[in-house]
Amino acid sequence: MNKKEVAHIRKQFKLDHDMLKLFDILNVYIMKESSEIYHYECQPFELVDREKQELYIGNFKKLLTGELDQKLFEVRFQEEAEEPTKVLLHQGMITGDRDEWQDLMLLLVDRMIKDTKLERDTVVTFVRGQYFRPTKSRNDEAEESEKNEMFAHPFILCSVNTTEPQRKSLLFDYAEREFKYNIIVDPIIKLSTPEQGFFYPSVTDNASDVNRVLYCSGKANEPNPHFIDQVLNAEKTVTAKEERVIFEEIVKEVAGDQFDVLTLAHVYEEIHQVIESNEEEEGPKLDFRDVERVLTASGVENLTAEKVERAFETIIDDRNYELKASSVIPKFTTKSIKIETKVATIAVSPQDLRYVKQVNYQGKRCIMIEIDEDVVIEGFTLNTEIL
Repeated sequence: MNKKEVAHIRKQFKLDHDMLKLFDILNVYIMKESSEIYHYECQPFELVDREKQELYIGNFKKLLTGELDQKLFEVRFQEEAEEPTKVLLHQGMITGDRDEWQDLMLLLVDRMIKDTKLERDTVVTFVRGQYFRPTKSRNDEAEESEKNEMFAHPFILCSVNTTEPQRKSLLFDYAEREFKYNIIVDPIIKLSTPEQGFFYPSVTDNASDVNRVLYCSGKANEPNPHFIDQVLNAEKTVTAKEERVIFEEIVKEVAGDQFDVLTLAHVYEEIHQVIESNEEEEGPKLDFRDVERVLTASGVENLTAEKVERAFETIIDDRNYELKASSVIPKFTTKSIKIETKVATIAVSPQDLRYVKQVNYQGKRCIMIEIDEDVVIEGFTLNTEIL
């Protein structure tokens, strides 16, 4: 699943959108103290109050927002799982019986709360429906609109949300013209900040992929391994942050941890070129041969593919492991490389690393940054000193 496919699905989540149909919604309330289902409610989505529909739609859209391998993770179902979730979800997706769908989703909730201690009361929301994609790209000169050739993709979406604690407040009563003490007794469901969830099935080459599911994490680079393994019965996922660390450890293993900044800049530029020259939407991956070519082209000496292969085996115990190029390199569009010292933190884009140097000045280590313009701090222009 690539970011274009995720974006297409996310854009459909609007009220009265003709490319999205939501059939049924199921809400399950779970008590923190007992980790048991306290109440559940299932009904056709079209019968839900419009104000509630707007809140739900916003929640679903928020759940599907984020970068792949940071907040959104496409994971493959385990082949050897007993009573696999894949079968449960597929049956729930294709059944025309609302009661059967409800019972299947409640079975999934039982897996969520098994051996789990909740920090707050939790609401699990399921919705099933279908979205539409054109079977071919739009042709403005064609007589028929692209909407005349659409293909329906059924799906199940799940969102897990916690509740806010009771709040005390002071209110002003316009009618009585007086201030009143108020306490909200009913818990507030935090629909704007989903904790986690999933979208089934995933998408591969614009087609539904029932062997994969899109897991959605509430926090970047913090997927819930218990949920992925025990609830979804899916294989372990690796975050972009973890892959970046793996890449750094492999480079240190073969080239040491002392790098001049020009070489480091060349490494990022080489990987960026690999990404730019790739024509596949899924994005390129780097095996040990690719890493060797990148490092050699960046000026790292005395390097062989065999040496990098051994580093793969040492660091991740898998010589055939492939790193996603987009994960190991900071985004070129943002200043995301941080140079941290006890005095200051400096953010520099990868292509500008060549202008940064660590120098020895009067017996002290200093950072020197080459600039083309005067430095202005709080409206004051700094004097240029001659060293």
